[in-house]
Amino acid sequence: MSEMKASVKPTAQGFSVCGYEKIEYGFEFLDGIFELDNPQLAECYHPWKRCMAVMDFNIFNIYGEQLQRYFDHHRIALQIHKTMIGEKAKTIDTMLGIVGSLTDFGIYRKEPILVIGGGLVTDVAGFACAAYRRNTNYIRIPTTVIGLIDASVSIKVAVNYGNYKNRLGAYHAPMQTFLDFTFLRTLPVAQIRNGFAELIKISSCADIETFNLLDAHCEDLIATSFGRADDVPDDLRKVADDICRKSIHEMLKLETPNLHEIMLDRVIAYGHTWSPLHELVPETPLRHGHAISIDMAYSATLSHMRGLLSAEDHARLLSLFSRAGLSMDHSQFDGPLLEKATAAILRTRDGKLRAAVPISPIGTCVFLNDVTHNEMCRALDLHKSLMSDYPRDGEGIDAYVDASDTGYTIQAAMTKGNDTCNNFAVDENRNDGSNRRDISKKSGGYSDGMSRISSGLKDKANGWNDAIRGALTLEGL
Repeated sequence: MSEMKASVKPTAQGFSVCGYEKIEYGFEFLDGIFELDNPQLAECYHPWKRCMAVMDFNIFNIYGEQLQRYFDHHRIALQIHKTMIGEKAKTIDTMLGIVGSLTDFGIYRKEPILVIGGGLVTDVAGFACAAYRRNTNYIRIPTTVIGLIDASVSIKVAVNYGNYKNRLGAYHAPMQTFLDFTFLRTLPVAQIRNGFAELIKISSCADIETFNLLDAHCEDLIATSFGRADDVPDDLRKVADDICRKSIHEMLKLETPNLHEIMLDRVIAYGHTWSPLHELVPETPLRHGHAISIDMAYSATLSHMRGLLSAEDHARLLSLFSRAGLSMDHSQFDGPLLEKATAAILRTRDGKLRAAVPISPIGTCVFLNDVTHNEMCRALDLHKSLMSDYPRDGEGIDAYVDASDTGYTIQAAMTKGNDTCNNFAVDENRNDGSNRRDISKKSGGYSDGMSRISSGLKDKANGWNDAIRGALTLEGL
């Protein structure tokens, strides 16, 4: 919510306007937000006696009935706009579809939209709210590790345009964000690992205590969905909760003074110097967490080569990436890519590299602006030579996108048929929850958590790679 303080003064040439906008919004940790005896969400909608929700199909398939029961119990009429996830659907057309639903619903000026899903859904729906009557309220419920830890902290909302990622967008804060980590129980393990990269990002540059906890409990955190699987020891769940709370708090402390990104030296941009371009280079694109972990690991080697990161801290950081199953290298992460990605990020960062790199002691960082291409290549040669010391030669586990990232199950199936409109109409209403683990099918808890694998649909459709590649040929700027 915003309050505007402004003044206007006559000048010799005309008038001078000076205004300051107060941005105020809150976060509430609340496990089981859709449980009937948790009234917090319903209280946000009691004044309106109705709710317009925007959510992705995967979340609807698992939680749609529970959400309906919740609002029925609290006597609030619920209408749901279901949308596809994935970068292909992060478009103006998807946003306009949401706008159409808002119009049909007859949304009032200050009435809040409820947005439930991962970062892509909150990005697109948030932008729809920013554009609708220039400022429509919304409430966020993120449902993935990246959504809970990273995307929920920012007030940035956007869609892709042409070959450019997040080219059209706004800064639009939600009224409230509810943080419910029980959603992680149904998140595929590959997605848990994907989000783990964001925790390494913030802790290695800004919070040594959290980094130490990640280092001490890495495998258990991933195997138990951050302590949310069944039969998890209380002490591990407490550690997981401490990590998540500390990380969100640290992100907020870093982002709050710079909500509109006026300052371009940003600690949380560690891992985001070369990865935006590299993420989409492989035939099947990398998951975001794996793309930034390659960038982070390489940046750590660059910092070590410059004498800024000690050998001990460098090895410790690389070891954590490896133990988490995150990527540290890729065959297409090479000199030409570094050159192209550097040129792209210089435009984004107003002519300076501003590469955040960790330094010793862990938990601090600096920004590099004077790295030549020759130095980048020497650091790359050193980095690649180190990868033979690690499992999989530095490659990650489940590093590439699948249906749990993209929501392309429908689109991939379309590539096999000619009547795409009919295929979409038939498949759109599937309710099999195939891209997310069903909470009704117990994971086996802590004891077998290490053996769980993603239950996202496997690629069976011809043309899968072509469908994904065509959808995601975005220049990540």
